[in-house]
Amino acid sequence: MAAVLEQFIEGLQQASTLDDVQASVFGLRELYDVEHVVYHSVNATGGQYAALTYSDAWVGRYVSEEYERIDPVVVGCYQRFHPVDWRRLDWSGKVSRDFMGEAQDAGVGNQGYTVPIRGPSGQFALFTVSHNATDAKWTRFTEAHTRDLILAAHYLNQKALEIENGDSAKSPTRALSPRERDALTLLALGYSRAQAAESLEISEHTLRVYIEGARYKLGAMNTTHAVALALAQGRLVF
Repeated sequence: MAAVLEQFIEGLQQASTLDDVQASVFGLRELYDVEHVVYHSVNATGGQYAALTYSDAWVGRYVSEEYERIDPVVVGCYQRFHPVDWRRLDWSGKVSRDFMGEAQDAGVGNQGYTVPIRGPSGQFALFTVSHNATDAKWTRFTEAHTRDLILAAHYLNQKALEIENGDSAKSPTRALSPRERDALTLLALGYSRAQAAESLEISEHTLRVYIEGARYKLGAMNTTHAVALALAQGRLVF
C-alpha cells in the first residue's frame, strides 16, 4: 500500500465522530496535494451527509441552486458503477459548460476523479478528488493513484456508515480461509490476478473462487471493496 493511503487509514481508524471524518478528508487533501476531496452520501430515505473541503460559499451556491440536478458528475456517476475521470463525462451542453465555469471560478479545479459507491439499504455515495492540472499531469496522477483512491473511498464510506449507524453498519464477522486471506493480501500488495495466482501456485480460475468466497463473507460489493474491508478489519497480515 502507498504511504499516503497508510497515513489516511491510520487517521481514519481513530475517527469516532463525523467531525473526525471531516478532518480526515482535509488530511487526505493535504496528503495528495490536490485542490479538493469530497465525500457525499445519500441514504434510502434521502438523508445526506457530506465531508468536503469546498468553500462554504460554493457549497451554499450549489445547494441553493440545486446544481445536483445538472451536475454532470452526479448525473453521470449515478448511472455508473466504476470510477470515472471527469474528462469522460458529457460537458457539451451550454448548461454543463456554464456550471463547470462557475465551479472553476469557485476553486473546484478543472480536473476530477469520482468513485461512485453503492452501500447497504439503497445508500449512494460519491467520493471525489479534484485539482487544477493539465491533461497530461492529471493522467499521470490518476494512473499512479487510482487503486488507492478507490480503497480510500470505500474506507471513508464504511467509517461514515459505522459512525452514523453504529454496529449495524459493520460487516458480519465470518472467518476467511487461509487461501482467501492469502489471495486478498496479494491483491492488497498490488499484485495482478495473474501474479497472485502464480505466487500461490494455483490457476486464475481457482484464485477467482477464493476471491469470490472472501467477497461473500465480507459482504463486499466488489474485489476492491473486499480488500478494503479486510484491511480495515485487520484480517490481512503483511
